This record gives sequence, C-alpha cells and structure tokens, in this order.
Amino acid sequence: MTPGPLRLRPTPHPALRRRAGAAGRALPGGPEPPGPHRRRRRVGGRRHPHPACGPRHRHTRRTAPLRSTDGTLVEIRAVLDVPPDSDAAVDRLSAIKAAVHAVPNAHALVGGPTATGLDKAAAQAHDRRTVIPLVVGVVFLILVLLLRVLVAPLLLMATVLLSYLAALGLSWQLFRQVLDFPAMDVQIMLVGFLFLVALGADYNIFLIHRIREEARTHAHESAVLSGLTATGGVITGAGAVLAATFAALTGAPQVAFIQIGALVALGVLIDTFLVRSILVPALALDTGRAFWWPTRRRPKTADPREDPVA
Repeated sequence: MTPGPLRLRPTPHPALRRRAGAAGRALPGGPEPPGPHRRRRRVGGRRHPHPACGPRHRHTRRTAPLRSTDGTLVEIRAVLDVPPDSDAAVDRLSAIKAAVHAVPNAHALVGGPTATGLDKAAAQAHDRRTVIPLVVGVVFLILVLLLRVLVAPLLLMATVLLSYLAALGLSWQLFRQVLDFPAMDVQIMLVGFLFLVALGADYNIFLIHRIREEARTHAHESAVLSGLTATGGVITGAGAVLAATFAALTGAPQVAFIQIGALVALGVLIDTFLVRSILVPALALDTGRAFWWPTRRRPKTADPREDPVA
C-alpha cells in the first residue's frame, strides 16, 4: 500500500495559545478554549478552580501562571491595588492565604512584602508570648535564690515591668508625635523588653543586696536609707552612661535602630532616676520588715548614736 502524503498539524506557540484563549478564539490545531468560568489549574493531578478567581479577590491583578521546568511547581503573580503596608493589603492577603490553603494537596505558599511582614508579625507575637513569661520567671527565680525571700522579688519584678511599660508608652508618643513614624517595628517590643529587664534586674540586685547587708547591723529603715546612699551615685552614673550609649543609636539611618535606641535610653533613664532612686526605696520603707518575708532572722539594731543614718 502506498502511503498517503504526510500531513503536518500546526501547533501554535504556548504564548499565542494563551492569548487566543483569553480572547475566546480557537487556534488551528488546538482545542476549543475554555469559557471564562471553566478555567482550571492542575494541583496534585486533579483540576481545581483557582481560588483567586472569586469576587472577593477582584482587587488583585494576576498574570499568567509560570511553571517550573519539571512541571511540579506553579507560580501565580498577583499585584494588589492598595499599598503593600496598609491594613487593606493585610486583610486581602489574609483572605488569599485562607483560600489557597484550602485547596487540598496544593501545599501553596504566599510570598511578597505584605506576606513577609504578616509572617514576621505572627512570629514576633508568638515569641513575645513565649519569651517574656520565661524571662520574667527566670529573673524572679534568680532574685529569690539570691535574696532568699519572696516579697522583695515580687515587688522588684513589678517595678521592672512598670518601668518597661512606661518606657514603651513614652517612646510610642515620641515616635508618633515628634519623629512622625507611622508604626513601631515588630521586633522593638521584645528586644527592648530583654534589654530593660536585664538592666533593671542588675540594678535591683545591686541595690537590694546592699540594703540586705546593711540590715544585718541596722534597723530596716536605716538600712534602706544607708543602702540607697551607698549605691545611688554608682547606679545613677552607670545609668546615665548606658542611656547615652543607646541614645547614640538614634543617629542611625535605619528606623529599627532609632526606635530601639530611643526605647532603651528612655527605659534606662526611668529606671535609674525614678524606679531605683524613688520607687524601690519607697516600697521597701512602706512594707517594713515584711519586705524580707518569710525570713525569720532578725537583724541587730544598732545604737542610734552610732548609726549615721538614724
């Protein structure tokens, strides 16, 4: 049998096929293009309607899907019509992530600057919920082991947390009202907490340990005043130097450095001149001998004529 003439079936370029399909036309040698509501994408060997085609994602502009060379990955680029750092962008991105994650066996990931900022904020929130209670518990345990009492460590930790919250509020007002920053970096709260708790606990140990030594030979009130007199100058000088060091970060060109420098500098100043010099001695004087509860050892009371503080 004599073979018939060889017939070549034209195969258009994929780009032309996509353009024709978008316009609703058929190309020679190709199948009929699907309708606008029948477009599908292949995920795990099955066809699924693309989740970003619904009416709630009409505020995004999509490009044609890009496939990897081995055909196992697909990238769909979408551009929001709102600023990427706005609340509207976060809301729309959250809806998109919920939609694509609902596709079975898709293992979809959402990238871009908005997604990166959202993931970083979620990670920082998780770290704050984990690290802050852990740091507070460890520092409190160290104070209990060092002082061998319970009331004093509780009061000291309360002053440290109060100092941190005051510095956080003042720094936020500084960023908004003076420096005109629209927001605070997500890392600032945790990093500032670590710095201020460590420094505050250090100054607390220095002051209370000296008061405890003085309480062995003096009455409680005299021991508090004597310990404050002996350590006040050293703590004030060290705090001023440390605050000036962190304040130098405000000259950096990065917003994160400016914010962490301002937060820690304000926190150190508050802790040095208000908390450690006024609040902690006042709490020790108001609680009296209960400040050293549950210790049963009574310190010796010195002769008032030999006590320089009495």
